[in-house]
Amino acid sequence: MANKYHARKTKIDNYVFDSQREAERYAELKLMESANEICALKVHPTFLLQEGFLYHGKYIRPIIYIADFQYMKDGKFIVEDVKGIETQAFRMKWKMLLFANINENIEFRIVK
Repeated sequence: MANKYHARKTKIDNYVFDSQREAERYAELKLMESANEICALKVHPTFLLQEGFLYHGKYIRPIIYIADFQYMKDGKFIVEDVKGIETQAFRMKWKMLLFANINENIEFRIVK
């Protein structure tokens, strides 16, 4: 089934990817991991952008960012997001993600 951006959900290794391109990138990363070019591959890692809080007695949920992939290469964590179209919501969360992790040894990448 395609979404409004014509991406088709694809399942590989019990993971459901939002697009065929994301699934292809997963296959590429699995090959890189088996060749020992990368290690510690994670699919859909989450990052807390803002804690949840109470506002006038109502709980406001935390804001989280779910990336597509995370792995380690040359002693550095790499976080990737596969994007065909960058929505306004994505750009806002991406900036929050960068800011929240500004002092970390993490490289964030957008894969087209």
